[in-house]
Amino acid sequence: MKISKLSEENEIEICRKILNESFLTVADESGLTKENSPTNAAFYSNDDLIKQIEKGIEFYIGYHNDKAIGCVAIEKSKTEFDTFYIEKLAVLPTFRHKGFGKELMDFCISIVKNLAGKFISIALIDSNKKLKDWYEKSGFQTTEIKKFGHLPFSVCFMKKEIL
Repeated sequence: MKISKLSEENEIEICRKILNESFLTVADESGLTKENSPTNAAFYSNDDLIKQIEKGIEFYIGYHNDKAIGCVAIEKSKTEFDTFYIEKLAVLPTFRHKGFGKELMDFCISIVKNLAGKFISIALIDSNKKLKDWYEKSGFQTTEIKKFGHLPFSVCFMKKEIL
């Protein structure tokens, strides 16, 4: 897999489509809609993605045989100097379970290490047992489960120390 930083305007549309298609499977399973979960990446517009980029979140696109099949975002914590957030890890449904998600995560770990980060933090829908198990097998540990009034689900926060 070739992974490159989103840098061209036309890549915003590519990344948004990957996010929409990838996150829609979980949204459907969890009963999420644009009305009850408008900030979910399944419902992102190009403008939503641009706002994330303007906040300093870096997006990367993964290519397999020159086809964009996944993406991920990295954001430095504003409160914990040695922690980075890995967000929007997405692999198109037809390319799942082939190691591409792990490649994207390994790429993020190398970026965070190069930036002197010591921890990676993620957040996911707590009831998504399959995804939670995947992160646990990758060395993440649950640090908190929290219910937010504006979301129709509990959020599981997980963290991993980078060695």
